Amino acid sequence: MRKKQFKTESKKLLDMMINSIYTHKEIFLRELISNASDAIDKLYFRSLTDETVTLGRSDYSIFININKEEKTLKISDNGCGMTADELENNLGTIAKSGSFDFKRDGNNTEDVDIIGQFGVGFYSAFMVADKIEVISRPFGAEAAYRWVSEGADGYTIDECKKESFGTEITLHIKDDTDDEKYSEFLEEYRIRGLVRKYSDYIRYPIKMPVSRREKVEGEEDKYETVTTVETLNSMVPIWKRSESEVSDEEYKSFYAEKFYDFEGPAKVITQKSEGTATYTALLFIPKRPPFNYYTKEYEKGLELYSSGVMIMEKCQELLPDHFGFVRGIVDSSDLSLNISREILQHDRQLKVMAKAIEKKIKNELEKMMRTDREAYEKFFDAFGIQLKYGMYADYGMNKDNLKDLILFHSSGDGHKYLSLKEYVEGMKSEQKAIYYAAGESIEKIEMLPQVSTVKAKGYEVLYLTDDVDEFALKLLDKYDEKEFKNVTAEALDLLTDEEKAAEKTKNESSEELLGFMKEVIGKVSAVRWTGSLTEHAVCLSSEGDLSIEMAKTLKRMPGAETGIPNASVVLEINMNHPIAERLTELYENDKEKLTKYAKVLFGEACLIGGITLDDPKEFTSLVSELMI
Repeated sequence: MRKKQFKTESKKLLDMMINSIYTHKEIFLRELISNASDAIDKLYFRSLTDETVTLGRSDYSIFININKEEKTLKISDNGCGMTADELENNLGTIAKSGSFDFKRDGNNTEDVDIIGQFGVGFYSAFMVADKIEVISRPFGAEAAYRWVSEGADGYTIDECKKESFGTEITLHIKDDTDDEKYSEFLEEYRIRGLVRKYSDYIRYPIKMPVSRREKVEGEEDKYETVTTVETLNSMVPIWKRSESEVSDEEYKSFYAEKFYDFEGPAKVITQKSEGTATYTALLFIPKRPPFNYYTKEYEKGLELYSSGVMIMEKCQELLPDHFGFVRGIVDSSDLSLNISREILQHDRQLKVMAKAIEKKIKNELEKMMRTDREAYEKFFDAFGIQLKYGMYADYGMNKDNLKDLILFHSSGDGHKYLSLKEYVEGMKSEQKAIYYAAGESIEKIEMLPQVSTVKAKGYEVLYLTDDVDEFALKLLDKYDEKEFKNVTAEALDLLTDEEKAAEKTKNESSEELLGFMKEVIGKVSAVRWTGSLTEHAVCLSSEGDLSIEMAKTLKRMPGAETGIPNASVVLEINMNHPIAERLTELYENDKEKLTKYAKVLFGEACLIGGITLDDPKEFTSLVSELMI
């Protein structure tokens, strides 16, 4: 027996790897299974050129055995095995990897994908075990060797007996403490769950003896324990198969089983990339959001795999927030199996993949809009608001990427959905701007007098019913060189030159009247005549960048009860309505009654514009009084 010290000495380093690189203790099983898979891959690769290796791919397997009495968990394989020197080099040096050396030396083909890279995975087993015993016999050798360690103090290596080639790792599981229940890793259901979670797509069968209580045939109330060997993993990932070989039903079944959404996806997206970043992606667009999607509890992210072994259950770095509804997996051989979240966040390959995945999702959604409009509109009903927030977020950084995915209801037949591109393509030749109106609902927007004005000109109006809509368009500023114009803002510029001149003359000649009304109302920045309205007597418009609806939205935000400015509101009166003559008459003969008229007209404009009256009692009293 040879007593050795780790070449990378200190206990501090081992503790750091265990506590920093691995967030969850359960990860140890993934690492040991991946090492076993690597050992089998090496022997399989050797069989391609060495006639003495007669095993076919179906002859290989990985075994897991649980012994509750002895508190041991054993993982064994019939792979290449290790000599004494290899045990010392691979297990006696922290961060040394035989798999990495194997790949570095060019021993790789398309049919062999070695998972391990940095050699630290084996030591994760010390998170759950206070002693680890490794017995290994190289293929073609008679001698076997035992490696034993109880942690950073060192290890021993001695010769021993082993009936067959391969490697057997025995973990002596730690005793339970008040804070940790290590005995969970001696439960069949727990091991089965970890294999399915992390190692389901290892290419070799992972087997485990499973005990069940079964009724003895012909014996009433008598049971016996029956042990069978169960294969725990499915082995072949659906995303590794050719797209033409996978049916829609298989994709739907995989999606339902993986993400617990039994309605099926709205769209399946597959992607294979080689070059700067090599990966395979299988993505799903859900039909509707999960129940917690718009809450703080929802976590976006794709499942991230390294050569079929799960690294991370929800890799947030692979999805931008605006595509946070996408579910799926990404599998890459470019990423280290041992990578931590801290390292992952700065991984260049991951950033390249994330950018390509974002572009793929966008292109597929645009295609869906073109080729299956009904399905896209249903998708947009479910997730459109997220895309709009994506346009507005990060100071509009993604607005150009998302602008062609956005839909708005319009004033057209049936209030159909329109994209910005479709709106511009349908504009009249003389139309100068993209017109929109914002409000709580389509019904309330339809009541706005200015909407009737724009529609009377033969122009469509986009209806903005979500709080974020107008903010997003403000950041976009223009689309195809066409400006956005809020129909309730000033300067719509819909009048002819002759009409503009008449309006200007009317306002100049009524300067004192309009100033009087502004003063008695007290809540408007101006009162003016307008020639734009059709049948309506009055309306409210806004001046400046802050519209009426934007101000209302800002004031509804938590903690924004104070400090949010009001929109600069203008009361516009239809100069062609009979009320215009009545107001002029009252200014000359009865300013007290004019005061009441002014307040009633302002209240009327507020009600039509969706603004809450500050004093509804005063308004109703004035209406009643003027009716007498």
